[in-house]
Amino acid sequence: MNVPLLDLTAQYASIRGDIEAAVTPVVSSQRFILGPEVEACEEAIAGYSGSRHGIGVSSGTDALMVTLMAEGIGPGDEVITTPYSFFATAGVIARVGATPVFADIDPVTLNIDPARIAARVTARTRAIIPVHIFGQMADMDSIMEVARSHGLVIIEDAAQAIGAEHDGRRAGSSGHYGCFSFFPSKNLGCFGDGGMVVTSDATRAERIRALRVHGEFVQYHHRIVGGNFRLDALHAAVVRAKLPHLDGWSEARRANAARYGRLLGEFAREHPSVLRLPAAVNGRHVFNQYVVRVADRDLVRDRLTSAGIGTAIYYPLPLHLQKCFSGLGYARGDLPESERAAEHALALPIYPELGVAEIGYVAEHLLAALAERPRRD
Repeated sequence: MNVPLLDLTAQYASIRGDIEAAVTPVVSSQRFILGPEVEACEEAIAGYSGSRHGIGVSSGTDALMVTLMAEGIGPGDEVITTPYSFFATAGVIARVGATPVFADIDPVTLNIDPARIAARVTARTRAIIPVHIFGQMADMDSIMEVARSHGLVIIEDAAQAIGAEHDGRRAGSSGHYGCFSFFPSKNLGCFGDGGMVVTSDATRAERIRALRVHGEFVQYHHRIVGGNFRLDALHAAVVRAKLPHLDGWSEARRANAARYGRLLGEFAREHPSVLRLPAAVNGRHVFNQYVVRVADRDLVRDRLTSAGIGTAIYYPLPLHLQKCFSGLGYARGDLPESERAAEHALALPIYPELGVAEIGYVAEHLLAALAERPRRD
């Protein structure tokens, strides 16, 4: 059996008519830059996420960067974030000239640990970027409490978590800003790069809208310097066509995660040092990835690959150990939970169209691979 990590062709086949109906009017209109299609998408995503305003931008990375720009964060400022994330989370901090400050993660959820955030706040701290990793929200109540006590801005990196919930709030709606990615592999993906910023602050929304078009508040009049961070109308049409299907896809991912739990749970309970399953503890987990932690990760991955099973490693080197951040002074051992996650994490197929037989095949071969690994005792 061949089980890919992700099969976007299966999704497209199921909604091809919806996509064609959404894209054809945009092509006919020849209005590809901003315009009514983007505005409709912005309204839909803002409403879905529990925010008042949505601003379509060119990628999830640019969503993060433009929010930092909107807050005037730059040289001399510090922004606290997680070392266990896609590079963009910290890369945008460096790109605006600020300093990334890394706080270690919670070993259960793999999200940033609020207690460790509090310990990293200094007089130079301006913002916190929590990441809702793999589709589960961070502990936003505790993070917001830290932010309020120090007067900090919260920028939620919700690139992997659209539709996730914590204490009745959707991802992106707790902080001052929420940032989404519509990269094709996300739960809600477009046909290329795209993203969105959501906020309930009208003044902040207006500033983001200006920054995405080179700082224009009025055409050809620039009060600030921005960039070209626009969401294309074709991508907006695809996102809007897919949005009505998103909750169904998310529930299918959650059901697939539950099937893995039933098939793998007994072994994981008996051998917690060998296999650890993802724990859904902060409300609605939407499983953009299903990431287990395994002993002898590379050996296990090779066995699964040989069986035709697609996997991925998120993320093999935490951000504080990346060469480009060596000047920050971190060393191996400084953030042990992130380092352990990087050493043991392995993503299994979880996409909505995954069949019961395929999940059984993955689980069977994972257990076999774990049984074959050399004994350490």
